[in-house]
Amino acid sequence: MTKQINKSAISMPIAKKIAHSESHHGIKKTDDYAWLRDDNWQQVLRDPSVLAPEIRTHLEAENAYTLQQLADTEKLQNTLYQEMRGRIKEDDDTVPVKDGDYLYGVKFEKGKEYAIHYRTHITSKQQEILIDGNLLAKGEKYFRIIDVAHSPDHRYVAYGVDVKGSEKYSIKIIDTKAMNLRADIILETTGSISWAADSQTFFYVKVDDNHRPSQVYRHQLGKHEDVLVFQENDTGFFVDVSKTQDGAFLLINVADHESSEIFIIDATCPNDTPKCLLKRSNMHEYSIEHVNGYFYILSNYKSREDFAIFKTKIDQFDPKNWQEIVPYKEGNLLISMGVFKNWLIWLMRKDGLPSIQIINLTDGSQQAIEFEEEAYSLGLSLGLEFDSDLLRFTYSSPTTPAQIFDYNIADKSRKLIKSQDIPSGHNPDNYVTKRLFATGHDGVLIPITILHKQGLILDSQAPLLLYGYGAYGYSMPASFNSKMLSLVERGFVYAIAHVRGGMEKGYAWYKNGKHEHKINSFKDFISCAEFLIDEKYTKAGNIVAEGRSAGGLLVGAINNMAPELWGAVISEVPFVDALTTILDDTLPLTPPEWPEWGNPIINKADYQNMATYSPIDQVSEKHYPAIFAVGGLTDPRVTYWEPAKWVAKLREFNQSDNDILLFTEMEAGHGGASGRFESLKEDARLYAFAIKALGLNR
Repeated sequence: MTKQINKSAISMPIAKKIAHSESHHGIKKTDDYAWLRDDNWQQVLRDPSVLAPEIRTHLEAENAYTLQQLADTEKLQNTLYQEMRGRIKEDDDTVPVKDGDYLYGVKFEKGKEYAIHYRTHITSKQQEILIDGNLLAKGEKYFRIIDVAHSPDHRYVAYGVDVKGSEKYSIKIIDTKAMNLRADIILETTGSISWAADSQTFFYVKVDDNHRPSQVYRHQLGKHEDVLVFQENDTGFFVDVSKTQDGAFLLINVADHESSEIFIIDATCPNDTPKCLLKRSNMHEYSIEHVNGYFYILSNYKSREDFAIFKTKIDQFDPKNWQEIVPYKEGNLLISMGVFKNWLIWLMRKDGLPSIQIINLTDGSQQAIEFEEEAYSLGLSLGLEFDSDLLRFTYSSPTTPAQIFDYNIADKSRKLIKSQDIPSGHNPDNYVTKRLFATGHDGVLIPITILHKQGLILDSQAPLLLYGYGAYGYSMPASFNSKMLSLVERGFVYAIAHVRGGMEKGYAWYKNGKHEHKINSFKDFISCAEFLIDEKYTKAGNIVAEGRSAGGLLVGAINNMAPELWGAVISEVPFVDALTTILDDTLPLTPPEWPEWGNPIINKADYQNMATYSPIDQVSEKHYPAIFAVGGLTDPRVTYWEPAKWVAKLREFNQSDNDILLFTEMEAGHGGASGRFESLKEDARLYAFAIKALGLNR
């Protein structure tokens, strides 16, 4: 049972210690809190009620203690929640997307948590409700729908639904002619669906017992048994399915973090055997699109680290036949690629800022869509139709709410079709966005995105929230965050540290923040904090460090490396038991993660490198800041026991009187609570914790 210390009405939980050790490469590793991992964890993902009673008792005690310690912020939490909710247009509607005779859209109704998927017939204007998430979610403690995909003839709509938070989706199919749910329900999938041209067949991916997407199946409506069409046996590679923009080919995409492989099936011949375009090779990543008998290939072939775009005939896919049509240029990172019948489109990032680039496939002329703000975010949408000149994109910045534009590529005209409505009011002129650069420990310039209220006096007194991620090549977008305004309005500076491990400055920025160079991510974050202190945006002890998932690893590491800088650390679903997790090849994500972190099972140097920064392994007697860790019981990505073990060990070694808190969502996974309003309550709790930890009365 969990031991207790008589400290308050509800005592601070002290996890018992059970001696446990392992040896790797002749190095002994102790883990006295290993018992918090349920041996039956795979079943827990399917059914949280089977969690071992002793572990449940401990997690529930942690939750009760956290709520007690934050009880004096309940009024503040409610105020924050109401503010954040007040910035959401409750009766909102997306801009519908045209496909044939229909416009497909998503809308929300006032007071309701979940989206309603609908379509409108262009001629008759008749609207059909396809999926009402609010009705389907009744009685569920968690609910999420993904990948709503209609058949090419518009009769059937398939979608993935998860009611546990474990990301094991059931695929369900609606017959829109009869307006009923078909009997063929497919369990334990990734939720992704790709329809063949016959509108009777679709492809999907099943996950195995270890939650790995490794099998592609073909489902034919009315058939009782699905057909296995592809099996990936290397546990380091994950599989998904998609389709080219023109609908000509179904794609089976196989990839880890460094290499990829694509198999194609003619969409008009769904029973064909998948054909491999180009076998996987180390450090080669590629994706494809198809136009009029040619494949267009986004690839880093032969060390083109920031990628190039090639073209080849569909029967000549050997790289010796590739024609480079968008040349590789170091520092011009090609992020993604799409096509229309007459256009090649790609999203590019240069000097940390994105732009949309377009080539006319007929005459080779080129155009670009760019913006002038110091920091901003772009999102690209090609819609559902292939023969189109209309490109849709979303623009936002830390001060500018999202704006959706339709861009006519042929005449280069731009039309604003929707602006994010902030019902409680928002004036961008009341805020300042800047892009600054800190100098890293080795002389590199690290981008920082800044948001604060107009008129801020740089006198070192402002509280500051510093957010970071720095992994997998993911670049933190400088986008509008309406929730963060609740802190900014209270005098906070909000800063994003674009540390190495992302791709803000190209592939080299990623490469120099991964594997044996991972320490650079942590040092960059610390350098950003020190720079902001030197520039008098804040002071040591007045900074809240926040990170989520792999960003939790980041803030866990800097918490050990420089605890004196932080007034508080917020760590959501944090990857803090990194070495133990990457040593366990039965966990869902471990094998595909080895290119990112190294393989400590077989490589002693990788083991020793990870041991130098793995947050739980570097906890020692220190004066730690206030810490709030959040986990999800059904999280398959970062398992619940990582934050639970981390908090237990921090409490064992902490030399300060600061709160170290854990809250586990007992009915949710990696994404936290479902529903657009319930999730705001989690954010309100975190922000109230930050305000309290810094001793602010706001």
